[in-house]
Amino acid sequence: MLIQKSVDGSNFFNRSWAEFKVGFNDSRGNYWLGNDLLHQLTKEARYKLQCLVQARSNSIVYTANYDTFLVGSEASNYTLRVANYSGNAGDSITYHNGMMFSTYDRENDLARNVYWEHCANFLAGGFWYNSCFRAGMTVMKGRGAGFSWYGLPTAVGREMKLASMWLTC
Repeated sequence: MLIQKSVDGSNFFNRSWAEFKVGFNDSRGNYWLGNDLLHQLTKEARYKLQCLVQARSNSIVYTANYDTFLVGSEASNYTLRVANYSGNAGDSITYHNGMMFSTYDRENDLARNVYWEHCANFLAGGFWYNSCFRAGMTVMKGRGAGFSWYGLPTAVGREMKLASMWLTC
């Protein structure tokens, strides 16, 4: 089941807490399932997470799989629990483990930097930011390190062409 897709690294994910709560999409294919539904689907730990990232430099699609994927309730600010990586994309999501979800109007990240107010504002996208990210699934291209996945092989570069997250059994 698709839970997130970014087809262009645009500012499409620069949305409010209320919008991320219920989900949204557009005609180009950008998509967010909704945090309330993510919590309902993952609270029993029935699903795994698969991230697909297409490198901009060579258009190869790399995978990152996580055997544990849970999203807490809104009362916990949709805290992320993820573990047990496998794949060829490199482990970038574990950096976000234990983080609460942040949006431009609800700061829950750990960043305290004089150059920006907080990660979701600076990077123009909601996510489970730490200080700020290693998996830029919703980050706007051209902001900070941009629409990138830090685990990709060095020779490939970090920048993504496309990114998606899937619930798998």
